[in-house]
Amino acid sequence: MDKEQIKSAIESGRTALGIELGSTRIKACLIDDKHMPIAAGEFTWENRLENGIWTYHMEDDIIRGIRTCYADLAANVKIEYGIELNTVGAIGVSAMMHGYLPFDKDWNQLAEFRTWRNTITGEAAEKLTGLFGFNIPQRWSIAHLYQAALNKEDHLPKLAHLTTLAGYIHYRLTGENVMGVGEASGMFPIDSYTMDYDNDMVVKFDALIDDYYDWRLKEILPKVLKAGDDAGKLTEEGAKFLDPSGKLKSGIPCAPCEGDAGTGMVATNAVRVKTGNVSAGTSDFAMVVLEKPVGLHEELDMVTTPSGLPVAMVHCNNCTSDINAWAGLFKDFAKAAGVDISTNDLYTTLFKSALEGDKDAGGLIPFNYISGEGVTKLDSGRPLFIRKQDAKLSLANFMRANLMSAMATLAIGMEILTKQEKVEIASLMGHGGYFKTPGVGQMILSAATGTAVSVMESAGEGGPYGMALLAAYLINKKADETLEDYLDKKVFASAKIETLMADKADVEGFSAFLEDYKKALAVEKAAVESVG
Repeated sequence: MDKEQIKSAIESGRTALGIELGSTRIKACLIDDKHMPIAAGEFTWENRLENGIWTYHMEDDIIRGIRTCYADLAANVKIEYGIELNTVGAIGVSAMMHGYLPFDKDWNQLAEFRTWRNTITGEAAEKLTGLFGFNIPQRWSIAHLYQAALNKEDHLPKLAHLTTLAGYIHYRLTGENVMGVGEASGMFPIDSYTMDYDNDMVVKFDALIDDYYDWRLKEILPKVLKAGDDAGKLTEEGAKFLDPSGKLKSGIPCAPCEGDAGTGMVATNAVRVKTGNVSAGTSDFAMVVLEKPVGLHEELDMVTTPSGLPVAMVHCNNCTSDINAWAGLFKDFAKAAGVDISTNDLYTTLFKSALEGDKDAGGLIPFNYISGEGVTKLDSGRPLFIRKQDAKLSLANFMRANLMSAMATLAIGMEILTKQEKVEIASLMGHGGYFKTPGVGQMILSAATGTAVSVMESAGEGGPYGMALLAAYLINKKADETLEDYLDKKVFASAKIETLMADKADVEGFSAFLEDYKKALAVEKAAVESVG
């Protein structure tokens, strides 16, 4: 489309808007009726560690952040196309999955937002996993809820609503306490046949708390919807919540909210059986759509696609944060040396240098554990750098080691899927900031999984785009048209995709690095125990 055609699409509402509250940025993506991004907005933020809990403040962070992000989008529309943004065809909101946001009957917040990054629910997760015969990760909402019950937290008698960050924002926009099935599957196990919370497990949980609280699980959880279902419309209050300037009109259809895992699957067209994707940014996770059930493994989450198909998920809390910290150190050095280098050039230079390193990173073993990791059974983390006496300490090896470290925990989890469960992966898509430098993160992931990895042009900004596509699906789908068919035929039929398979030496090099990494986990555990 040329600029006048895009302007016409915006003015007539032939658009869809996706907003995603990610770990380090809130991002908005506006697409036209050809599913092409035409405007964006963002707000940069960071989680806080307060009283041992990773959190974001409601007013100062969440509400201010989403409003600033939308205002940035509207300002960019005005600059680029010379018009005010006062309507869109449909809206969808997504956010970092899981976590804990409890409210009373009047939607007053009862406790701080406890994010996916927290590893403070080990007792609850273990007991629920045993009770259900189904893996309950520490970051899931139900684990947080039961841990709060075990801790006898004062707010629980007042509890009337339990939701996620995406669910709360959706409620503020529409007044509807609902969410997409993929997001709901991070709160409580889903039955893919009924497209609802697993009833047998609900009964078992209610029996646990029967003598202590008056509420029951289905009374406090959001209603479950699948992609394409009506999830309400933007109310007047919702429009003012998002856009206090008053320019945004109410009445806009809203898609079921989703988690960042679901939007990543959509943005990479990885929603069919045997497809998979890896999202890699602050955290990293792999999602593989299953054709058959797998056994119980604490390292694997069982969630769903936005249309309800079962998915095995390997989720790791730590990915690029430690790389970002090292990049900041290098930028400080450049500034001290009188060299002005842009952030983009800095990262490109550092990432590309990794391609020149030894295949096994020359004996360097970093741990990127800023927080704990469920896959390797650590409740807390300490960033750590180890090198053997004869290690080759060079920039190339340093960066290659850090990039491999970012994928190491994921690789440990993926071994369970591919080697133990013999799950076949027909295609694996990569997206997120880790893949922004062409060919680098893609090669490391391929070496880590032994699988060819594909990346689309939109690899760096998948989440809000995926949510925008779900919003577009809501208003454009034909009767009985599945999400899988809609994406295949109407969105990605002519997508530009680059596929890369690591060579044998790279695969063997990563394998050697991973064996050293596994052995050195004892050092990381000692650091957690010894260094406060």
